[in-house]
Amino acid sequence: MTRIIMHGCNGHMGQVISDLVKNDSEAKIVAGVDMVDNRDNGYPVFTNLKDCDVEADVMIDFSSYKAADGVLDYCTEKKLPLVLCTTGLTEEQLQKMKECSSRTAILKSANMSLGINTLLKLLKDAAKVLAGAGFDMEIVEKHHRLKCDAPSGTALALADALNDAMDQQYHYVYDRSQVHQPRDDKEIGISAVRGGTIVGDHDVIFAGPDEVITFSHRAYSKAVFGKGAVEAAKYLTGKGPGLYDMQDVIG
Repeated sequence: MTRIIMHGCNGHMGQVISDLVKNDSEAKIVAGVDMVDNRDNGYPVFTNLKDCDVEADVMIDFSSYKAADGVLDYCTEKKLPLVLCTTGLTEEQLQKMKECSSRTAILKSANMSLGINTLLKLLKDAAKVLAGAGFDMEIVEKHHRLKCDAPSGTALALADALNDAMDQQYHYVYDRSQVHQPRDDKEIGISAVRGGTIVGDHDVIFAGPDEVITFSHRAYSKAVFGKGAVEAAKYLTGKGPGLYDMQDVIG
C-alpha cells in the first residue's frame, strides 16, 4: 500500500486524485496540504506544510510554482520521494529540483498522461524523417482560461522531444507578431491559446512542400493526469535518490 501526502489537496487536481485513490486498493492518501481547509476529505489536512508530521511513502504535488521551494525543502529534509506535477517552475527552481534529487527521489513530468508520453516517443522518430527532409515544425497548445503559464509545460516538452531528435539545435519562437521576416529553417514555433474550459489540446504540425502531417492529443478530463500521477507515486515508492520522469513509469 502506497501512502501518499497530497499537496494541493483542495485544488481541482487534488480533488481528482483524492477521488481516484478512494477506488485504488494499492494506494491511500494519509494526509493533505492546502492553504484552505474547507471540506472533509476523509484524511487530515494541514494548512502549513511544515506542520504535516504524518508518515508517508511519497508526496504528490499539484499546486503552484510559488509553493515549489517549500515542497522541495520538505521532501529533501524528510527524504520523501516526490511526484512534482506543478508546471511553470522558474529556472532557479528547476536547478534546485536537480540538486534535491541527489538526496531523494523526484519524478518531474510536464504532463502525466500515458498518451502524451507515448506521443513524445513518436515525435522523435517523425522529426528525424520529416525535419530532415525540410518540413517546418510548429506546436499549437490550447488550455482553459484560468491556466497562468504559457506556453504549457507539455508544449515545451514536445518541443524538446523534437529538438532531441535533431543533429542541430532548433530555437523556439513564441510570438511572431513582432517578427517581420521569413521563417527561419532552424526554429520551432509555439503558440498558446487560452479560453473556456479546455482541459488540454496539443497539435504538433509538420508542414512541408505540398503536404502537412499533424500529431494531435486531446485530454477530455483531468482524470488522465491524476491517474498518471497516482501510478507515478506507486512507481517512486522505495526508489533511491535520482531524477525520474514518466518515461520510467511506462517503461
